Amino acid sequence: MFIINITYKAQMEKIDQYLAEHVKFLDEQYELGNFLASGRKVPRTGGIILSDVAIKCDLEKIIEKDPFFIQNLAYYDVIEFVPSKTSVGLKFLMKD
Repeated sequence: MFIINITYKAQMEKIDQYLAEHVKFLDEQYELGNFLASGRKVPRTGGIILSDVAIKCDLEKIIEKDPFFIQNLAYYDVIEFVPSKTSVGLKFLMKD
């Protein structure tokens, strides 16, 4: 499992220009089962994506399709982690 920490490196006006395309990219990845959760940081300096892709290099190839990445608007920090405890509602995150 991975946390993708996105940090904007462009002005918000430029980010907003590509936001609809970024949301379309997110929707496609949700449909493919690659993303579990996503959202904006507060304050709005970027976003977070929770991904269940198994292999980091596969996830990096997916990230390269993000319009924010293509337009060089953000930095991406990909952090791998293995959940060892969850709430009852998130038990599906646990791997056997």
